[in-house]
Amino acid sequence: MAHADLGKYRPYIIIGFIILFTLLAFWTRGIPSEGLVTADGVNLLENDAWYNIRLIEQTVANFPGYAWFDAMTLYPTGDVIYWGPLFIEIISTLCLLTGASTRPELMVVASWVPPLMAAAMVPVIYLLGKKIADWKTGLIAAGLIAVISGNYAYRSLFGFVDHHIAETLFSTIFILAYVAALLVTRDHPFSLKDRGTLTVGGLKAPALASVLAGVGYLLGYFNMPTMILFALIVTTFTLIQFLLDYFQDRSSDYLVLVNTITFGVVIIGTVAFGFPHPGFDLSRYTVGHVIASAALIAGTLVLYGLATYLRGRPKYYFPAALTGIAVVVVAALYIALPDVYNLLIASLFAFFGEQPVTTTVQEARAWSFDMAWAAFNWGLLLMAGGIAALLWRSREKVNPAHVFVLVWTLIILASTMAHVRYEYYLAVNVALLSAVFAGAVLNIGWKDVTRFAGTATSAAHTGPAAAGKREEPPRKRKKGGKAPEARKPKASSKDQPDYLKAGAVIAVVVVTLLFAGSSLQANIALANNARYGGVDSQWMEALKWMGTNTPDPGVDYYAILNQKTFTYPEESYGVMSWWDYGHWITLIAKRIPNNNPFQHGVAGPNGSARYFVSTDEAAANRILDNIGTRYVVTDIQLATGKFHAPVTWADVGQERFQPYFLLPVSAGSSEYQAVPFNTQEYYLTMVSRLHNFDGSMTDPTSQVIYAEYRDAGTANTSLPVITRTQQMNATEGAAAVEAYNRNAPAGSHATLLGMYYQFRGDSILQPLERVPALQHYRLVHETPQNVYGNVGEDGPDLKAVKIFEYVPGAAIRGEGIIEVPIVTNTGRTFNYRQESVNGTFVVPYATSGWSGEVKATGQYRIAGTGQTFDVTEEDILQGHTIN
Repeated sequence: MAHADLGKYRPYIIIGFIILFTLLAFWTRGIPSEGLVTADGVNLLENDAWYNIRLIEQTVANFPGYAWFDAMTLYPTGDVIYWGPLFIEIISTLCLLTGASTRPELMVVASWVPPLMAAAMVPVIYLLGKKIADWKTGLIAAGLIAVISGNYAYRSLFGFVDHHIAETLFSTIFILAYVAALLVTRDHPFSLKDRGTLTVGGLKAPALASVLAGVGYLLGYFNMPTMILFALIVTTFTLIQFLLDYFQDRSSDYLVLVNTITFGVVIIGTVAFGFPHPGFDLSRYTVGHVIASAALIAGTLVLYGLATYLRGRPKYYFPAALTGIAVVVVAALYIALPDVYNLLIASLFAFFGEQPVTTTVQEARAWSFDMAWAAFNWGLLLMAGGIAALLWRSREKVNPAHVFVLVWTLIILASTMAHVRYEYYLAVNVALLSAVFAGAVLNIGWKDVTRFAGTATSAAHTGPAAAGKREEPPRKRKKGGKAPEARKPKASSKDQPDYLKAGAVIAVVVVTLLFAGSSLQANIALANNARYGGVDSQWMEALKWMGTNTPDPGVDYYAILNQKTFTYPEESYGVMSWWDYGHWITLIAKRIPNNNPFQHGVAGPNGSARYFVSTDEAAANRILDNIGTRYVVTDIQLATGKFHAPVTWADVGQERFQPYFLLPVSAGSSEYQAVPFNTQEYYLTMVSRLHNFDGSMTDPTSQVIYAEYRDAGTANTSLPVITRTQQMNATEGAAAVEAYNRNAPAGSHATLLGMYYQFRGDSILQPLERVPALQHYRLVHETPQNVYGNVGEDGPDLKAVKIFEYVPGAAIRGEGIIEVPIVTNTGRTFNYRQESVNGTFVVPYATSGWSGEVKATGQYRIAGTGQTFDVTEEDILQGHTIN
């Protein structure tokens, strides 16, 4: 009776658990709201979230208009927006419905959308798990997706206003709809050869399910063109399923119906949506997506025709024919239609490949085992079990839905291994397949667990604890049966538990709970730490200053502009910084960066990478002239921990600036460690000269590292090996290097090195030789924080973020060294010093007529001559010659 009652209330119990899991997912993602909400709105997580707020502001102001081109980034060309409007339109609609109009209000509304989408994933994956297996599997999957950690959890937190969680939600909706379409066609069999089965009633359910799959695909497509990955998944599945059907003598008519209707809907929706981007690039909204969808349908029809033609012939004919056709088609495309070849073939290999610059982009890096275990831990083992369970179920009769899930999982896994960003897609597969495995084990062994529990309970009642109880009178025996007077009746073998199955159930339950518990704990820790994320306070201070104290670039911030007709006004200009900070410059300062976190404006001869690692001011200035830069913003990270990034993008070789040497772990040790050092070239880069030395001439310190080393080839090691080091005066060290190299043994050398910042933080302020002054850059603002902490008056004082103005500069004729005292907006003082070049100084600071915060507190003076000069602001901006 109790079992019957439980079955009666099962739907309500399931709904209750789904609501519980949904609330749990929403609560954990909302934890950061306590720390990220400020008087200015929300201190958003990650760079792109800030740019999405910019798009939301535009869309709300022009609702429902969406900007496919933005003049407020990537000066002097502007940039196209390559992701779709759906995520932005959803948030903009919510903002209008809730009455949010100010930036802080928009930011708060937008920040709650990712947690809401993470909550919506719970019922979606329940339905998917139920379709794949049963309600128990769906419920376990719903619980796991609510707590699963890694990139999926991070990208669905409050404040992470980006389309990643929407990608996961809409792609999972498509997977659910496509699986449903496959299962519906299984339940409504038909044949394209038998007109009797091609009735409206018979095809209504499969056709409707396929239409819904097409709509699901379009939802993902309208959010991101990355949805093309799921067309690849369908393509791969279709090929594999056709082969399986052919070898099992099963008709593949259902694949023709599902794919034709699904991607027919996709083609119609794609054409109706339009093509904002030119060309055939599948990473953008181009006509290439229509070609890809049409090719998928055509390929399905070709497979069907080939399978039909070869039916009854030897089985190997079909794969052999497919191989031959594939070779011919690829060759024909390569020769006759190279654009289509690049669209369908070359882009596929590029997607799963990796370029060196991707190591500087966190989400584009390859996935390592450590990353995988940190994200999913025991879920990886459970997922493997789920894959095995689906394969086991398909050993006799293949279920196309199961094959599709396996193909989907393997391609998403391969994508994640190539680029860690796809980890947030893989979370769905891990949760689902973990549930498939757990559900399968429960179904196989649950009765044995209950029998084991019953046996244990029975033993407890008949054991020592029950010895003092009065023995119950024997039950009345049945006719023909044996009386139980002498001994206890032997239990039936059917009542005996299978201890192996019972143990497997208990083990899987424990591992699943361990996975869920550790994931939930990790999510709560992640959410609590995210409270302190967002834009660094020093950058926020600097960009607020920039927005108030620099000239307006003359572009309407809220206008939706046409790329073909727009031209920048004469007063416009660009801001040079590293690409990480581009969106902050756009949103917070409302100024136009020369590059952005789309990694546009970074590479190439006029890219920010080449600029920041340039050791020649004239070459660096040409870059700024070419791209219309007026201000340059640097920070301590670019001068230290991020320095490898511009070096990599500029493709100039890390060893030129920060070579690695093998150094003994300790004095007299035979163990070596790889240690980086700074060369003089590092100190000559634009980022070092600007941020570390304020553009002023800087002489070497009294202590440099004199190092003798052997080449890697001579030492038979992977890196050069340092054999001797000594701290010396810079002049003495230079002489020692020259003397040693003059008579050095073959394969041995001497050089001067600077300590890497991680080993000695102030080493970035200690060049090995004289660093010349920059002639056309003046500091106009710096943030208050000293990166070295609270130091005494004699300690170094280096600020976290600095803003420089690029100016023509005034010319002063003279010889020697000229200097002028400067006081910054933080009260820090330094002398700007410059050595004449060809009898001329070109100076960037005005001594009169300048109203900025960073001021000259005296006149220019040529050392040792008594000559002084007053330089006006007009002289600086017009490039006048003073004398």
